[in-house]
Amino acid sequence: MASRKRLTPEESRASALEAARALLIEAGPQSVTLKAVSARIGRTHANLLHHFGSASGLQKALAEHLARTVCETIIEAVHASRAGLGSPREVVDLAFDAFDREGAGALTSWMLLTGNEDALDPIIATIHDLIDELAPTEPPAHVAERRLHRETLSLVLLALGDALIGAALAKSLGLPRDAARERAAAMLEASFAEHQEV
Repeated sequence: MASRKRLTPEESRASALEAARALLIEAGPQSVTLKAVSARIGRTHANLLHHFGSASGLQKALAEHLARTVCETIIEAVHASRAGLGSPREVVDLAFDAFDREGAGALTSWMLLTGNEDALDPIIATIHDLIDELAPTEPPAHVAERRLHRETLSLVLLALGDALIGAALAKSLGLPRDAARERAAAMLEASFAEHQEV
């Protein structure tokens, strides 16, 4: 009988979050349970309770993990776009994919519907960190921060709404599936152009 590899607490937590992310994408937010994750990684239910405290704790940690990963990627894309190496559409696609394909929209909705009132805290905190990371590079700082707040609000609301009802709504209105992405990209392009003039 082969013995299981002993993982550090950080490795165990990371392994659980990756398994939870895979379950989220494969089967939806209702599948992100301590039992399902522990079965997937070959650990005990008690082990996951130790790391996350509860299923809602696991879901909150997963939301934070997704938000941090996405925001790091968006920061890189924004810097590349400003340097002429990428486009605002790439930034938009990363945000929309995070809420749609990566499951952040469904997870957020599920957590709110199941009474996890502070479900959005890690996502909001991570997005705020994203703004702090980007704002200092734009003069004057207070004007840049306000613009980034407005852009972030619009982008996140568009991405979340698109993940939840975008396909059905676009179809009912006779619009292309990526109509919301196009609107978001146009908004960022206009903002980036305005930034270049400052």
